Amino acid sequence: MAQALSLSYSSSVDLTDTSAKTSSLRSPESEQARFRILNSFKRNPTVRLKAIMESPGLAQETMDNKPKVSRVGDKESDYFKDLRHRFLGFKKDKYLSNLEHYQSLAEAQAPKFMVIACADSRVCPSSILGFQPGEAFVIRNVANLVPPSENGPTETNAALEFAVNSLEVENILVVGHSCCGGIKALMSLQDLNSSSFIRSWMSNAKPAGLITKNAASHLNFDQQCRHCEKESINRSLKNLLTYPWIEERVMRGKLSIHGGYYDFTNCTFEKWTLDYNGSSVVADSACSFKNRESWG
Repeated sequence: MAQALSLSYSSSVDLTDTSAKTSSLRSPESEQARFRILNSFKRNPTVRLKAIMESPGLAQETMDNKPKVSRVGDKESDYFKDLRHRFLGFKKDKYLSNLEHYQSLAEAQAPKFMVIACADSRVCPSSILGFQPGEAFVIRNVANLVPPSENGPTETNAALEFAVNSLEVENILVVGHSCCGGIKALMSLQDLNSSSFIRSWMSNAKPAGLITKNAASHLNFDQQCRHCEKESINRSLKNLLTYPWIEERVMRGKLSIHGGYYDFTNCTFEKWTLDYNGSSVVADSACSFKNRESWG
């Protein structure tokens, strides 16, 4: 077979001569034939090996034409070097400086807050509100949503159940924010009955989207999104009361439910509290709020 290959390719082109010619002497026809042969070398290991043996120049050009592979590992190494530096700084400046506190946390936690925040990388609640380890039990999801209890189990209501029934937190704080991608997706979607994960999850906020479109149709899209970001928080506060073990503690005065809105375009924070009137909140009923504050 090697002899047949040698005869076949030596009869069509002299590989050694081809590699020695300059580009100025090549005709368009010879160039096309040459590229076809190069592609054949790439596809056929046997032909490629024989070409390397007979024509080092052509072999070098073939190797030069291989796609360059970026070294992602190098960037990863740099990222983790930075994380290592940060961790060691945390250990030295915080952990070892407050060793007794961290050792007590190893035994148990007793947070006063349960925080439901967005997964957005720009709105870490511990950074914004200064929560220290042990102070807040936090769950983050797309658009800081609380699904109603009838929607079935999710990681969000599992975290709520643990925080309320086991840790007995005193406050639940739902924190929304400006420029929320989940809310923009909600306001942009025409059909929420899709198999997309995002569409399926954001359907929990569909009532907030409908209220916004009815109440703020005269506003531009960005203003509608801002309106919906706050309306969605209020919808989540109402949804919290669909869980009997949450409503029971609210009714007894053992638990308070709060909303918060962080605008990172101007670094301001709004806070308000659900005013529970002693009767169950049905799906479409209005809620009242109290203790509104604006920080910053």
